[in-house]
Amino acid sequence: MDDVTDFDGSMDKGGGRAETSSDFYRRNLPHIEGGGGPIFVTFCTRDRWVLPESVRRRVLEHCLYDHGRKFHLCCAVVMPDHVHIIYEPMGDDSGNPYLLKDILAGIKGASAHSVNSLLDRSGPVWQQESFDHVLRSDESLEEKIEYVRQNPVRKGLSGTPEEYLWFWEFRGE
Repeated sequence: MDDVTDFDGSMDKGGGRAETSSDFYRRNLPHIEGGGGPIFVTFCTRDRWVLPESVRRRVLEHCLYDHGRKFHLCCAVVMPDHVHIIYEPMGDDSGNPYLLKDILAGIKGASAHSVNSLLDRSGPVWQQESFDHVLRSDESLEEKIEYVRQNPVRKGLSGTPEEYLWFWEFRGE
C-alpha cells in the first residue's frame, strides 16, 4: 500500500499507524526521524562530482566529528562521488534524539566548507537530498555494515576494505 499524507500532516505508512510530522519531514524524498534503530544514509556530491583524493580524508574526519557526542557511528566510507554512513542517534541533555537533518547539516556543511577551502573553490559540494533508511528489526546491522565495507571493493577501488584509505568502522567500546 502506498504512503498517504493525512490532512493534519501525519503519514499513514500503510499499516494504519500515522507518524506525526515530528517523526517525518520531506524535501523531494521523504525522511524519517527517530525510529529507534540504526540509520543508513547515503549522500552524493553535486552533479556526481568526483571528490579529489586529497580531500576525502577531511570528509571522513567530518563524518567522525560528532561520534560519541550526537551519534554513535557504526561505519563510514567516502567514495569518489558519495558517502555512506551508518549511525545510531544519541540523545541531547533532555533525552531527545539528535535529528537526521541536523546531523547531516553538520557533516555536509562543515565538510563542504573544508573541501572548498582546501581546493580554493566555492559553490555546493553535496546534493541537497540524501537517501536514508532506518534499519528495521528484521534487517541485519552487520549485513549493512558489510555492504558499506565492500563498496570500494565492488567499485574496483581496493582489493580489500582494509586497503581503502577512506573507510572507518567502530571496533569495540
